[in-house]
Amino acid sequence: MGAPQAFTATAEIGHYIGGRVVASASGRRQAVYNPATGAVAREVVLGSVDDVAAAVAAAKAAFPAWADTPPIRRARVLNSFLALLNEHRDTIAAMLTAEHGKVFTDAQGEVSRGIDIVEFACGIPQLLKGDFTDQVSTGIDNWTLRQPLGVVAGITPFNFPCMVPLWMFPVALACGNAFVLKPSERDPSPSLFMADLLKQAGLPDGVFNVVQGDKVAVDALLTHPDVKALSFVGSTPIAQYIYETGAHHGKRVQALGGAKNHMVVMPDADIEQTVDALIGAAYGSAGERCMAISVAVLVGDVADEVVAKVAARARVLKVKNGMELDAEMGPIVTRQALERIEGYIALGVQEGAKLVVDGRGFKVPGFEQGFFTGGTLIDHVTPAMRVYKEEIFGPVLCCVRVPDFAAAVQLVNDHEYGNGVACYTRDGNVAREFARRIQAGMVGINVPIPVPMAWHGFGGWKRSLFGDMHAYGEEGVRFYTRQKSIMQRWPESTAKGAEFVMPTAK
Repeated sequence: MGAPQAFTATAEIGHYIGGRVVASASGRRQAVYNPATGAVAREVVLGSVDDVAAAVAAAKAAFPAWADTPPIRRARVLNSFLALLNEHRDTIAAMLTAEHGKVFTDAQGEVSRGIDIVEFACGIPQLLKGDFTDQVSTGIDNWTLRQPLGVVAGITPFNFPCMVPLWMFPVALACGNAFVLKPSERDPSPSLFMADLLKQAGLPDGVFNVVQGDKVAVDALLTHPDVKALSFVGSTPIAQYIYETGAHHGKRVQALGGAKNHMVVMPDADIEQTVDALIGAAYGSAGERCMAISVAVLVGDVADEVVAKVAARARVLKVKNGMELDAEMGPIVTRQALERIEGYIALGVQEGAKLVVDGRGFKVPGFEQGFFTGGTLIDHVTPAMRVYKEEIFGPVLCCVRVPDFAAAVQLVNDHEYGNGVACYTRDGNVAREFARRIQAGMVGINVPIPVPMAWHGFGGWKRSLFGDMHAYGEEGVRFYTRQKSIMQRWPESTAKGAEFVMPTAK
């Protein structure tokens, strides 16, 4: 593979409403940075209430015809979109590296995992099949079907500007809904690119719309009476706000929040495999993943060896511009995020933890103004410390030492978050008990980042998810549709006379 072509566009990023790119009525703009250089690369418009209203109106107008389109024809549009995504995978990946900072190879992986969801959504004719009961009562048949909700919206985070929108809108569109996407204002370019690919694939104008923006646009979506459902991925405080506000306004809401993902390392674990897993899961994408491992729970006498080996690897991480193919970790998305992460490292020291590897102040030659930090490893962390309790969302791995398996399970279950968790062991009974007892939505046994495949669905427990249904998979189909039950009989079988009692099978 040759060197990838960098994304260097400088044009202002606007909204996509009714099948075309439009400017904002608000006049507000925000800088979009290249995290590797620290320089402003372009600007994004910030939507107003009127911009949101225009997008929702376009979606509402397009919805009836799209909902009446047979599912197989909707699937054909998505299949064309799928082909275009595969064709332009590297172009999208370069956008991710330019605006988020993740290394190019990781960005390629993000696009590929998003493509998996589109492939799943292409099976919508099968997924929308209902149930039928013949002769549920004398002369009466009963069946169920699932119908789209109408205009639905997605609010997506900076860390996966391609994959997380693809968790949402392909399934929603396949089910017959019209969609309004509010992507992160930090890395908004992929949203417009995917909107253009959908148009090329034959999606009717207005069925998919993009409103760039900040809290103004979010609140407008939450309160707009024509938005029937809303999906969100982001931090827990915002997820709770989204859930409560949306529910207050009568919307179906699916709000995925924060995480503090633990990896439990048992004394019998394969140490080299475990260290490989910790390095990739803690420092990959600079720790800016909701499934990143941020706590290593070291059981018994395994702790010293694991800490020493992880430290040795963390010190030599290849931290550089993500467009270099040998890069293992790129920059942090913004300077503010970098300062917050490094502030947590200082806090951990103040709280009494042992700073084994300090990534603060890391400089990449030629990119001295970039938002870089190195991998950090903190040992002897306790559950009372803020660095343990709070989501840092950066390349910081905290190590907590516990005496036995029961203590490890209790530690994980006592945390307010329950997104993902992993256990490294060779003992089948330990693995089985861990999977059954642990209170988290996604569990890996010798798998560090157990993100489910497209047909299984993604979601956490406790304060990592507000709402009843996980993202994508069959859970996504249920979220973006509602069930209708139909009972039918014909005049020839209808009994004569009024009936004043509860009908029963007869």
